[in-house]
Amino acid sequence: MQYRGTGIALVTPFDEQGQIDYNGLLRLLQHTQDHVAYWVVHGTTGETATTTAKERAAIADFIRKNNPKNKTLVYGLGGNNTQHILEEMKEIDFSGFSAILSVSPYYNKPSQEGIYQHYVTLANAAPLPIILYNVPGRTMSNLTAATTLRLAAHKNIIGIKEASGNMEQCMRIAKDKPADFLLISGDDLLTVPLISIGAAGVISVLANAFPQDFGSMVREALAGDFAKASQKLYNFLEINDFMYVESNPVGVKQALDLLGVCSPYVRLPLLKASPELKEKIKKVVSQLEN
Repeated sequence: MQYRGTGIALVTPFDEQGQIDYNGLLRLLQHTQDHVAYWVVHGTTGETATTTAKERAAIADFIRKNNPKNKTLVYGLGGNNTQHILEEMKEIDFSGFSAILSVSPYYNKPSQEGIYQHYVTLANAAPLPIILYNVPGRTMSNLTAATTLRLAAHKNIIGIKEASGNMEQCMRIAKDKPADFLLISGDDLLTVPLISIGAAGVISVLANAFPQDFGSMVREALAGDFAKASQKLYNFLEINDFMYVESNPVGVKQALDLLGVCSPYVRLPLLKASPELKEKIKKVVSQLEN
């Protein structure tokens, strides 16, 4: 039940010099804490690719210490070097965290058997349960339904964040998965449809900026009120594309800046939102806030 509902793939706020903005991070935690089920730390949206191990440890510690609502915490840890991840696991302080979100290996483009063996190796060694993460748009390989279902049999693999955008694949997982295996949407706009076929919720980008509306939408869907949930979902149709057109988390950080939560700065090779994108997001944010 702790992963039922809305999880947020937290952004990592930076200042203009590219340093971690802990005041912005605190405002983000306060902005979201009353409306969501759990926080995911060090996901793609957190710009993990450009933060150091020392910074990631400091961020995790800060979130642990600023969690008065005792939100469930999930730690993002993945990569394309299985042995290196195993070594990282030994060094990380996972205290206060309840699961690891681990992205399918990217760039190498492994076979399905290679992906399977990668995850089994991690799950055998992991100190916490693992949630698989399938995002072919970034990894350039797909974690198929058949491989997901094989992995679902492992006692230390508890679910999957599915961001393939392939509804048929998600349906096959929902149809044949073990009852206690979590299907979690990794695509904000597919959250309501996926809940309708048995998903437990979402790990969201948009909920960083709009936790109250997004959280209530997910709760309505989980309660079976798909008509009301769908109406809320339609409100996010226009802004969703703006979150990704200049890469994630550029768009959502710009929205958070407009909302006064944290600054829009990202680390190279990403750039903060262009003036054109900023104006588009500003227009939609004002509509969503009214």
